[in-house]
Amino acid sequence: MRILGVDPGTRVTGYGILELFSRPHRIVHVCHGTIRPRACDMAGRLREIFDGLSDLVRQYGPSEVAVETTFHAMNAQSALKLGQARGAVVLAAALLDIPVFEYTPTEIKKAACGYGHAGKDQIHAMVCTVLNIPKTAVSSMDASDALAVGLCHASARKLKGVLG
Repeated sequence: MRILGVDPGTRVTGYGILELFSRPHRIVHVCHGTIRPRACDMAGRLREIFDGLSDLVRQYGPSEVAVETTFHAMNAQSALKLGQARGAVVLAAALLDIPVFEYTPTEIKKAACGYGHAGKDQIHAMVCTVLNIPKTAVSSMDASDALAVGLCHASARKLKGVLG
C-alpha cells in the first residue's frame, strides 16, 4: 500500500510517498519533493498545486492521502490561503477516488518525534532517521514535513490494525 503525505502551502506544497509492507511491518521511502507554483495569482497557484498532486497520484498510485489540517494562524489571511491550498489537495485526491485522512500538526509531531511541539529541525532529523534517508537528501523542510504526515498516517493505520 502507498501513502501520499502532503504539507499544503500556496507558495510551497511538500509531498512524500511511502510504501507500507505488513509482513514484516516496515515503511519504505519512495520519493519526496515540493510543488512550487510559479503563478502570481492565487487561482493559478491553486491550479498548479491541483495539477501537480493529480500527476503524482497518477504516477505513483497511492491508496490513501494524508494531509495536515489547518492550524490556528496568527494571521487570518494566512489561514485562509492555507485552507485554499488544502482544498486543492483534497479535491485532487477526491476526484481520483483516493481517501483523504487529516492530522493536526500536534498529532504529526507526536508521531514523528514523540513530542507535540517539536521544531522543524527535529522533525527533519527524525524523518530521515526513521526512513533511513541521508539528511542532505531531503533539502526542503516542506518535503520532510510531508514525509512526517505520511509517517503519522502509517502509524495511525498500524494502531487501527492492532486495536480494531
